[in-house]
Amino acid sequence: MKKFSIVVAGGGSTFTPGIVLMLLDNLDRFPIRQIKFYDNNEERQKQVADACEILLKEKAPEINFVATTDPETAFTDVDFVMAHIRVGLYAMREKDEKIPLKYGVVGQETCGPGGIAYGMRSIGGVLEILDYMEKYSPDAWMLNYSNPAAIVAEATRKLRPNSKIINICDMPVGIEERMARAVGLNSRKEMVVRYYGLNHFGWWTDIRDKDGNDLMPKIKEHVAQYGYSLQDEIEESQHLDESWIHTFAKAREVYAVDPDTLPNTYLKYYFYPQDEVAHSNPDYTRANEVMAGREKHVFGECNAIAARGNTEGSTLEIDEHASYIVDLARAIAYNTHERMLLIVPNNGAIVNFDETAMVEVPCIVGSNGPEPLTQGKIPQFQKGLMEQQVSVEKLVVEAWVEGSYQKLWQALTLSRIVPNARVAKQLLDDLIEANKEFWPELN
Repeated sequence: MKKFSIVVAGGGSTFTPGIVLMLLDNLDRFPIRQIKFYDNNEERQKQVADACEILLKEKAPEINFVATTDPETAFTDVDFVMAHIRVGLYAMREKDEKIPLKYGVVGQETCGPGGIAYGMRSIGGVLEILDYMEKYSPDAWMLNYSNPAAIVAEATRKLRPNSKIINICDMPVGIEERMARAVGLNSRKEMVVRYYGLNHFGWWTDIRDKDGNDLMPKIKEHVAQYGYSLQDEIEESQHLDESWIHTFAKAREVYAVDPDTLPNTYLKYYFYPQDEVAHSNPDYTRANEVMAGREKHVFGECNAIAARGNTEGSTLEIDEHASYIVDLARAIAYNTHERMLLIVPNNGAIVNFDETAMVEVPCIVGSNGPEPLTQGKIPQFQKGLMEQQVSVEKLVVEAWVEGSYQKLWQALTLSRIVPNARVAKQLLDDLIEANKEFWPELN
């Protein structure tokens, strides 16, 4: 079996140790000869890399490990780029969340004004990594789960249409695991799903077990009563926070709007924005939860491992959601034709929708990449919501390309989360001031 070379772009991320543990756990399915870390923040990456180097020496000493801030070193001789970058780190996420809340608007990292601000920062960073890959390893594939995935995917479609990049999101994976547990299955992999939408903006329309039995009635019954909450909450380190408990419970109300389908949890921000604002603490948002929780824990553990010189007693955990990225890499490497939810150009997958929209639908994945499965026509309710949201995403990318203040104001005005054009303009002016280091200049 061929052994693969991988670069993790965003080597200093809090998710990186969990991804390395997950890769090591899957070496029998996906053999690796080399893991590289790349980040433009050397100090932050070093803390993670020093711990991961010790981890690799203990568990798989045959794997070559490199941590670098040099693009040529990082991207030469790689088969896959696994990218999860956060331009501006959690400090900017905090601003994305707190600035909208000043105006009584939802503050969230991928939805509404916060997502637009984050998207304007992410586009350049993702394109830069893609260009490095194509320069130094032109046959490699980039598996991108940098957020906000919808805006980033539209930017790569428009600006790098022939690139070997696949945009993915693990949020549906997490919800499907909950669905599976709710109906007594061991894994989401025991289910075959039909789904359509945009990233963080979609609906399940059919879920069956491997024998073809319809699971939708039983899952709907659970969601109508509990949302996506489970009696024995799944012990996932990234989803223990109070904000996630609220999100899973809120799915009950989101589901009620269209009981023919099962919703993505993020739709709560679009259907019940006032509730989300009322539930938010403008002085302590999700970014603060993450900085005080996962970030502090991961860096504390990494520093302790480096100081001890071994991983004994470490509480770093495998990132189970990241196993999705191994399934995707395997599908490309071994032509497995795995069925996966991916973000791809519509091109007729949703018959009555914009051909150029980046939609999230089931795809069959092989060595040529994803082949979307047709989902047919969608109802007017979902179509109307998606057309509005995809227009927001396209306007953001156009604003980034053209340096257009007007188009970004229009994008904010069009967002369901923003109440009117006046508030959109006030928000935009505040966000420009906060993002001077990161956004292109707007005229």
